[in-house]
Amino acid sequence: MGIDVSVVVPLYNEADNVRLLHDELEACLAKLGRSYEMIFVDDGSNDGTSELLAGLAKSSPHLTVVRFRRNFGQTAALAAGIERARGDIIVPMDGDLQNDPADIGRLLEKMGEGFECVSGWRKDRKDKAVSRRLPSHVANWIISRVSGIQLHDYGCTLKAYRREVLEGVRLYGEMHRFIPIYAAWQGARVTEIAVNHRARRFGRSKYGLNRIFKVLLDLMLVRFLFTYITKPIYVFGGFGLAALAGGLLAGGTAVALKLLGLRDFVSTPLPLLTVLLLLVGFLSLLMGLLAELVIRTYYESQDKRPYVVAEVLGSQASAPTPSAPPRAIGS
Repeated sequence: MGIDVSVVVPLYNEADNVRLLHDELEACLAKLGRSYEMIFVDDGSNDGTSELLAGLAKSSPHLTVVRFRRNFGQTAALAAGIERARGDIIVPMDGDLQNDPADIGRLLEKMGEGFECVSGWRKDRKDKAVSRRLPSHVANWIISRVSGIQLHDYGCTLKAYRREVLEGVRLYGEMHRFIPIYAAWQGARVTEIAVNHRARRFGRSKYGLNRIFKVLLDLMLVRFLFTYITKPIYVFGGFGLAALAGGLLAGGTAVALKLLGLRDFVSTPLPLLTVLLLLVGFLSLLMGLLAELVIRTYYESQDKRPYVVAEVLGSQASAPTPSAPPRAIGS
């Protein structure tokens, strides 16, 4: 028997919250009239969370607990939960009680309008202004500008995805927040709704200001992978050609100065700059060619394809469709 909704919750040192979260989730999901499961991923907690989850797993028929040997991070915990989810719709959320389980029903209603991804927006966020809200606002603005996908709150874990959006996706680093971008780039319909955000009652936040720099670096990686994953020569080759052009320009200027009697080669850094730029240019071109070989080996050795088919119409509609390649977010 299939399951309609899978709720995935990463947990790290949330002993004061886990039982309350489970009971609230159970009550809200039971009202939806759909089959459901809860997947709690213990990300190496050391405050008693593991023992509480073990007890809940014995008494709750809808709960699955995944326990890590050590702390691997939120993205890894979400990836492990998503991998084990059986629902047609997968809903990740935080385990600190700041996300409201009652909003899951609203996410599902919005998804019923034909969307493949519905993202939560903590419009009235109950966090510290300087250490949490301000960096988040700046990061969300940058992410929206770079990706072209306008969402107010990429950092909100509470989202709803159709299973096909997540199938084959591999999450690394801090990439879970960029799944809506990847889904939109693949043609999925993405939207957002305002959700309730509650003040933290127990425990403390695991994130600080340094997270904004990780997000920016991950964003650069996502953009690179989407734009150049099948054509890395455009990046390395373009940089290499620019370096070669700069080297030739510097060399030509040095020769011109010498012929005009204005400067000797030893009195200007241009000859050294010429050698440096030419060397960098040739190395970049060679790296681009090597990257092209690696990408072709990656796809062809595992029979992967650099595209995703939505549907096939006409005379071949009943023919088996080649499996889509697993899609990595991060490295």
